[in-house]
Amino acid sequence: MRTDANLTTDRATFVTHLECSETGQRYEADIVHGLSRAGKPLLVRYDLSGVAGALTKTALAERPRDMWRWRELLPVRETSDIVSLGECETPLVDLPKLGKRHGARAPIVKDEGRLPTGSFKARGLVMAVSMAKAFGIKRIAMPTNGNAGAAMAAYCAHAGIEAFVFAPDDTPEINLREIALQGAKVWRVNGLIGDCGAIVGAGKEPMGWFDFSTLKEPYRIEGKKTMGLELVEQLDWEVPDVIFYPTGGGTGLIGMWKAFAELEAIGLIGPERPRMVAVQASGCAPIVRAYEAGARHAEKWEDAATVAAGIRVPGAIGDFLILDAVRESDGFAIAVGDPAIMAARDRIAREDGLLLCPEGAATAAAWEVAVDTGLIEDTDRCVLFNCATGLKYPMPEANVTLDRFAPVDWGALSE
Repeated sequence: MRTDANLTTDRATFVTHLECSETGQRYEADIVHGLSRAGKPLLVRYDLSGVAGALTKTALAERPRDMWRWRELLPVRETSDIVSLGECETPLVDLPKLGKRHGARAPIVKDEGRLPTGSFKARGLVMAVSMAKAFGIKRIAMPTNGNAGAAMAAYCAHAGIEAFVFAPDDTPEINLREIALQGAKVWRVNGLIGDCGAIVGAGKEPMGWFDFSTLKEPYRIEGKKTMGLELVEQLDWEVPDVIFYPTGGGTGLIGMWKAFAELEAIGLIGPERPRMVAVQASGCAPIVRAYEAGARHAEKWEDAATVAAGIRVPGAIGDFLILDAVRESDGFAIAVGDPAIMAARDRIAREDGLLLCPEGAATAAAWEVAVDTGLIEDTDRCVLFNCATGLKYPMPEANVTLDRFAPVDWGALSE
């Protein structure tokens, strides 16, 4: 364990090293890393025996209900490097009418849209930008389908770091505008996120920026894993039966799987694990295809297209980590079509009052298929991840008018 003298007295850090996710090779902590020498994501490792002595249920109960209450399992060494915008604990919301519609236990939504910048990307980017600040990085670039770029722009502005963002040209307008308003330089690119990522990679030498592409730096996983840490505590230190996760790059699914292992190692949960379900859109489902083929790596998906832009990732560098977690948990990968996604979004908004983003609605549509076809039990406690507020996305028009000077047809109002 290392405890820095300039940390506050109630904050300790337990990072020991980083590790290649494929080869297990160790890398020194406290220096800048991208991918491992094998070209694979690096994972942060901790002195878990030390964490066990400090991160107790009693200690947690006395802390604010925010992301940073898990500080012993997070990589930021010094509190002065944290660039927080108020990362709250996100609520669990039942969908009783959806459950009743299918004769099943009501699924639970973990609503990540309550976080700063309105999406779960805040978790990963606050951690990655905080570490960039700690390392003295002054310029960062990333490809984005929207919400990640918005989160990076916000935290870079807060940290005083220059940000460059490249987005597919059909990225939702609101995302592009919030990225620009929060001080980042942003460009529309005539291609998909992989094409944007290629521009970021090509610019590393001439522009001198650090590549923040998904899993090409080690710390977004550590932020995203707090979803799993939080969820277990919210469920009274039990894991749910099944987790449905909208899967593009898969950082959150990988991170939660890591979180459950760490919680077991420090004695806060037992060996039980939820079944991890990777949810993709049928127009971009490389993980589903690899899962069904029994492959450990996913081939790039050609001509990717879906209304759920956040999971339109044709090729994920962490594909094997996603597939490992799915298989080790006895989970599965499932694809749903855009019509089912939008139908689930609209129905849940009308019936249960929760406005999901398209990616979150994909998990609801997948849950419906899974319960109706027997992939899961109707008694299973299932958690669906809504990764962003639905307020960021286009909605149906509401343009019915009423003339205040004309007689009101009261009967027509209820039609």
